[in-house]
Amino acid sequence: MWITPEEVLLANALWVSERANPYFILQRRKGHGRGGGITGLLVGTLDVVLDSSARVAPYRILHQTGESQIFWNIACGSSRKEITEHWEWLETNLLQTLSIFDNDDDITTFVKGKIQGIIAEENKSGKAQEDEDPGKFREAELKMRKLFGMPEEEKLVNYYPCSYWKGRVPRQGWIYLSVNHLCFYSFLLGKEVSLVVQWTDVTQLDKNATLVFPESIRVSTRDTEHFFSMFLNINETFKLMEQLANIAMRQLLDNESFAADRSLPKPCKTLKNVSALKRDLDARAKNERYRALFRLTQDERLDGHTDCTLWTPFAKMHVVGQMFVSNNYICFASREEDLCQLIIPLREVTIVEKADSSSVLPSPLSISTKNKMTFLFANLKDRDFLVQRISDFLQRTPDRPCALSTQSHNSFLHICHCFQENPSPSTPPSLPPSPPVLGLGEMPQNQHYSPSLPTAKKGLLQIYQQDVPEELGPKVTREKMKEESWNIHFFEFGRGVCMYRTSKTRELVLNGIPESLRGELWLLFSGAQNEMATHPGYYASLVEQAIGKYTLATEEIERDLHRSMPEHHAFQNEMGIAALRRVLTAYAYRNPNIGYCQAMNIVTSVLLLYCTEEEAFWLLVALCERMLPDYYNTRVVGALVDQGVFEELTRECLPLLYEHMQDLGVISTISLSWFLTLFLSVMPFDSAVLLVDCFFYEGIKVIFQVALAVLHANMDQLLSCSDEGEAMTILGRYLDNVVNKLTVSPPIPHLHALLTSGINPPPEIDVFELIKASYEKFGSLRADVIEQMRFKQRLKVIQSLEDTAKRSVVRAIMTESAFTIEELEELYVLFKAKHIMSCYWGASSTAAERHDPSLPYLEQYHIDCGQFVQLFSALAPWSCGLHTNTLSSRLFRLLDQNKDSLINFKEFVTGLSGMYHGDMTEKLKLLYKLHLPPGMFTVIKSLLTWPRKECNKEKPKDYKYYLRMWAKEKEPKKESIKDLPRMNQEQFIEMCKTLYNMFSEDPMEQELYHGIATVASLLLCIGEVGKKFTNNGSKKTEAQLPSAVDALQPEREDSSGEGGSGQSLVSKALAEAQLETPPPTAAGSDEEAKDDTSVSSYSVVSAGSLQCEDIADDTVLIGCMSGDAVDRRQGSAPDADWSITFEQVLASFLTESSLVDYFEKKHDIQSKITACKSLRAVERQTSTSSDHDFSLNTH
Repeated sequence: MWITPEEVLLANALWVSERANPYFILQRRKGHGRGGGITGLLVGTLDVVLDSSARVAPYRILHQTGESQIFWNIACGSSRKEITEHWEWLETNLLQTLSIFDNDDDITTFVKGKIQGIIAEENKSGKAQEDEDPGKFREAELKMRKLFGMPEEEKLVNYYPCSYWKGRVPRQGWIYLSVNHLCFYSFLLGKEVSLVVQWTDVTQLDKNATLVFPESIRVSTRDTEHFFSMFLNINETFKLMEQLANIAMRQLLDNESFAADRSLPKPCKTLKNVSALKRDLDARAKNERYRALFRLTQDERLDGHTDCTLWTPFAKMHVVGQMFVSNNYICFASREEDLCQLIIPLREVTIVEKADSSSVLPSPLSISTKNKMTFLFANLKDRDFLVQRISDFLQRTPDRPCALSTQSHNSFLHICHCFQENPSPSTPPSLPPSPPVLGLGEMPQNQHYSPSLPTAKKGLLQIYQQDVPEELGPKVTREKMKEESWNIHFFEFGRGVCMYRTSKTRELVLNGIPESLRGELWLLFSGAQNEMATHPGYYASLVEQAIGKYTLATEEIERDLHRSMPEHHAFQNEMGIAALRRVLTAYAYRNPNIGYCQAMNIVTSVLLLYCTEEEAFWLLVALCERMLPDYYNTRVVGALVDQGVFEELTRECLPLLYEHMQDLGVISTISLSWFLTLFLSVMPFDSAVLLVDCFFYEGIKVIFQVALAVLHANMDQLLSCSDEGEAMTILGRYLDNVVNKLTVSPPIPHLHALLTSGINPPPEIDVFELIKASYEKFGSLRADVIEQMRFKQRLKVIQSLEDTAKRSVVRAIMTESAFTIEELEELYVLFKAKHIMSCYWGASSTAAERHDPSLPYLEQYHIDCGQFVQLFSALAPWSCGLHTNTLSSRLFRLLDQNKDSLINFKEFVTGLSGMYHGDMTEKLKLLYKLHLPPGMFTVIKSLLTWPRKECNKEKPKDYKYYLRMWAKEKEPKKESIKDLPRMNQEQFIEMCKTLYNMFSEDPMEQELYHGIATVASLLLCIGEVGKKFTNNGSKKTEAQLPSAVDALQPEREDSSGEGGSGQSLVSKALAEAQLETPPPTAAGSDEEAKDDTSVSSYSVVSAGSLQCEDIADDTVLIGCMSGDAVDRRQGSAPDADWSITFEQVLASFLTESSLVDYFEKKHDIQSKITACKSLRAVERQTSTSSDHDFSLNTH
C-alpha cells in the first residue's frame, strides 16, 4: 500500500534489491522468501523483537534521484503480488512524466506530492485507514490477518511486544488483541510460535507475579493456560484484555450484545499509534465508570471531565474534585471519597454564567437551577470551551427554559427555544418502541391504569395506615425526630436531585430513613427519579400494552402474586395485588430478555409499600438494569456472579470459616436467596427494609458487608457444625431474630417464625448494631474492587453455564444417538463454534436472531445451510468430491423439518448418527430419502394458506397451544420402510450419480462401480416391469430403457480384459427382462455434457455430468448413444410412470457383496473431529517458502 514518503538513509541494510529503474527500487527484506541462511534467521528474529515497520512489510519501494544518497520509502507490501501492482503502476504512469524534469529536487517533490495525493484520494473514497498514518497500525492489522488467516471483518484493537512462556522458555514476539481473538506470533532463529485463542473460550484472566513468572498475565481456557510477560505497560494491556473478554461473555450471555458490542462509534479525532477501536473501548470503560458512580442511565455518554473546585456553602470551603459533563448531566465528585458529590440534570438548569476571575477565585463558573440553587465552580482550566460544550447540550435539552451568560456577571443571553429537531427525550436502547395504534376490538386507553387510582397517588403503606398504638408513642417521637433531621439536611444541603451528597447524608441513611421520606429518597439515590422525569406517561402506556397479553411471564406472575408478602395486610386485598400485577407485567413487557423472575415479586411488593406504581416501576428498572445487573434473567447470572464474589470475600476475610463452609457447601446455598431478595425473604420486614435503605445509597457493597457480618457473628457455632442442615438452621434463626426496635409500624409476622419456636428462643439482634458492625469490620470494601472481582467471577459463571448447557444437551439426545458422550460433547463444541463464527464474520443480525438464551439449551444455537455444508464436508463419512455440497444441502433440507432454514444440534446429530452408526438398512434409507423432494408439498401449502391467515386475522395462539403442539411432536413416531414414498426415474438416476461420486475415492472403487452398475440395471428393469403391471404394459418408454441402463454403467479399460464384464452383467439382466441391448459406443457426444438439472434421464448420468474426479480420460461409458439415439434423447423426458420402492432398492443392494460391505463398514468419527479441529488451528508454511505467506483455514 502507498505510505506517506519517509526518508531512508541506509537503503541496502538488511534489504535485497530485486528490481530497479532510474527513479525507483523494489526491495525484499532479507530472511523473507527464498533462502536467507543465517542472515535471514537473524533478520527475521530482529523483525519480531524490534518495533519497526519492516517487521510488518517484507516488501517496499524506494524513490531515488541521480547520485543522491537519500532514499524515500513510498510504498510497502505484505506480499509480492501487492508490491508488484504498485511497481507496475509507477512504471506505467510516472516514468515517462519524470523524464521531462531537469532538476532532481523537482522530481522528488513531484513524486512525493503524487503519492500524498493518492493517499488523500483513498482516504476520501473510504479505502484508506480509519485510524492513524498507514505506516504503523494498519500494517500491523494486515500482518495479523496474514499470519492468522483472519478475514477483513476481524478488527485489530491493539498489539503489544511481550514474551510468551512456552514451557520454561520465554519466546519474545507480539500479541495481537482483536475484537474476537487473542493472537501471538514469534519467529526466533528459525523457530515459529503461533497462538490463537477465542475470547469466548477464556475461562480465567489473571495478572500476577511469581518467582517462576515475573509480572505476567495468565489466560486460561478449558484445555490449557497461557502466560505472557515482559509488557511495556502491563496494566493497559490487562485492562484491554478484560474489556474484550467481557464483551465475549456478553455475547454468550444474551442476544442484544451481539449488535451492541460490535457497533463501535467512530472517534471524533485521531491519535497517533492508537486504533479507533482502542479509543472507543477506552471511552466505553469511562462511560461505564461514570454511569456507575452517579447512577445514570445506560444511554448517558461522558463528553469530558476536568479538575476544578466546588464551593460548598454548608462547609464554607472550596472542595477539590472533578467536573463531569455528559449529554444530559453535569456532575461533580470530590477527590476525597464521600466528601461531596453532586448531580445537576441539564433539564433543571436555568442559568450558566461566567463570573469575573480573581486571584482568590480564578475562572469561576456559576450554574443556577429551577429550585433556586446556585453552584459555584472555580479553577477551570479551559472555561470557555467548557461553557461552549454545556451550551451545546443545553440547546438539545427539551422543554427547558434557560439562560446562558458568556459575558460578565450581569449580562445574560436568553435562549427562548431549545433544539426543535429533537423535541422528545432520548429513549434508551432498552426501551420498547412507541405504543402501536390500537386496532378494533382492543381495549381503549387507560382501561387498566389511570392517575386517579389510589396506588397512582401514594404508597400502599399510606393507604392502609393504621392508628398507632399508644405503647408506640416514644417510637413515633423518635420517628418525627428523624424526619426533622432530614428536613434540616434538606435546608442545608438542598432537596431533590441537585442535593449535595456528603458523609452527613450517609450517616442519616445508616440511621434509617423515615417512612414518610423513604420512597422519595429511594428514587433519588437510585437514579430512578431522573428516568421517571424524562419519560412522562411511559409507564401508563406500557401498562395498556402489556395487560391482557398472555405469555409465559404473565402466567408466572399470576402464580406468584398471592405469594408476595401474604402476611402484610396491603397484599391481602385486590388493590395491592392489582398494583403488583401491573408493575410486574409492565416491566416484563418492557424487558422481555428478563421478563419475570422469582424474587422480583418480593422486591416489587416492598417498593409498592412506600412508592406509587410509577415510582415502583422505575425503581424496579433501576434495580434490574443497573444496580443488580443480570440478577433476574433466566439464569440469574448476576446473582451467581455475586455469589462467587461473596465466596472470594469470605476466603479473604474469614479464611477459617471459609474452609469449613466449603466442606459443608453452605455458602452457595445461603447467599443466592440473600442477594436475590436483598435479605427481604430471610429477615423480618422492618429490619430488612433498613438494609434496602443502605443498598439504594451505597450499592451492592452494603449487602456483601452485612452478609460477611452475619457469618462473623455466627462463626463459633458454624465452625462446630457437622452438616449443611445444622448450619442453615443456625443462620436462619439468627436472621429471623434481627429486629428493628425503633419501627413505628405494627409487627408483621415473619415466614421464618417457626424456626424460633421452642423453649429457649435465641436472643434478639438489633439491626442497627448489625449494620454498624458490618461497617466497622468490613467497611473497607470498595466498589471498584467488587467490580474487578465480578469480572473474574463472570468468566467462571458464564463458562460454567455453557458447560452445563453442553451437558444438558448431550444428556437430552444421548439416548437417541449411538455416539458416545465424549463424541457428542466434542460435536457440540464444533457446532457452537460454527454458530459463533457466523456471529463474528457472517451476517451478525441473522446470527443474533438464532441465539436466544431464554430458549431451552437444545434450541439456543442454530446453524444455516452454508455452515452445515462446511461441517458436513469435514465430518461426514460419505465423501462425494464436488458432489459433496449438493448432498449436504439435500441433507440439510431433510433435517430442517420446520422449514425455517436453520437446524439445531439435535437435528445435526441425527443426520450424522445415521451415517456412522446405522446398519445398512438405515444408511440406505437415509440415502434414499435424500433423493426425494423433502417437504415439497408442505412448502406449497404454507405459501397458499399464509395470506389467508393474514386476511382472517386469527387470534395469536398462547403458549399453552404451543406446549400441546410440542408434546405432540415429542411423541415417538416409528417410520417403517413401507412408509417411504416411491422413487421416480429422475430421482433414482440422481441417487445413482451420488453413489458414483461416493465410490470415487474408495480403495474398492472398481468393485463398487461394477456393483452399482449391476444394481442400477436391475432396478431399472424392476421399475419397467412394475410399470407394465400398473399401466397394462405401456410400451412408450421401451425405447428409452436400454440406453438408460447402459448409461448407468461406467467401466474402466484395463489390461486384464475386464472391460466387458459390466456389459455382460447388464446384458444378462436385460435378457432376463426380454429386452434388447444396443451395441456400446466408445465415447459420448457433446450433448452429454449437460447440467445436473437437465430433465433428460440419459444426460444426467452421462460422462460430462457425473462429476467423478477419478474417472480418467480413457474411461469407457457403456451404452452412450450416437446418431438416431441422440436425436431421440434430445426430445425425451423422465418417465412419469416409472417408479420403485425402498424395499426393491434394499433387496437389490443385498445382491452385491461389495455394496453390502461398503454400507456395513464402521467409521470412526473421532478422527474426523480431530481433523476438523486442526482445520481451525493455524496452518502455515515454513519460513523458507517463497513468499513467507501464512494462512488460517477456518471451517
